[in-house]
Amino acid sequence: MFYFDNYYLLLVVPAIIISVVAQIKVQSTYGKYSKVFAKGTKTATEVTRAILDMNGLQNVQIEAVSGKLSDHYDPRTNVIRLSDSVRGDVSVASIGVAAHEAGHAIQYAQGYAPIKLRNTVLPVANLGSRLSIPLILLGIILSFDPLISIGILLFSTVLFFQLITLPVEFNASKRAIKTLDENNILDGEELAGAKKVLSAAAMTYVAAVVVSAMQLLRLVLINRRRR
Repeated sequence: MFYFDNYYLLLVVPAIIISVVAQIKVQSTYGKYSKVFAKGTKTATEVTRAILDMNGLQNVQIEAVSGKLSDHYDPRTNVIRLSDSVRGDVSVASIGVAAHEAGHAIQYAQGYAPIKLRNTVLPVANLGSRLSIPLILLGIILSFDPLISIGILLFSTVLFFQLITLPVEFNASKRAIKTLDENNILDGEELAGAKKVLSAAAMTYVAAVVVSAMQLLRLVLINRRRR
């Protein structure tokens, strides 16, 4: 009943469908522009290095990571990790993705406020993602409302974290496109292609927010119905 109630079908399932569509969109958009090669000869790794150096971030290292679109910036080690499909590529898609990760490194270096807030919330959100559902289930089994309320509150921190992530991701993409444009790394249709790839990727974060919001609403409604 907890997992397959009417609220799940009416609220969560449509949100999951939106999320799946967003994932398909980012894969198809990346696939399309991974076949469009930039006029320049620099690989995604070389572009990333150039952007970092332009911003005085010679201390940020670039490493390889396995997988497809597993690219990320790790602030703990001050390392940008570029995936197998990106790092040696000269396509518009790969250069856009790599520049986006450089944007995250610049955010940290410049003390971008939303990323500071996200880091502050992260430990609580991690706790919420692990404990919220077990606490809610236990509260339902024991008919102990305070435990359910704590679980719902913890789950809300996950949604809050995802909401904070949106401006972080959109800003990193904005920085990437601006840098690629102003430094003539990409131009015209190349720049438009990179922007489409990053916009599609950003929509996956929006979809994740929708899924969590619908799940939170469902949990609140289930609790009200119990009472």
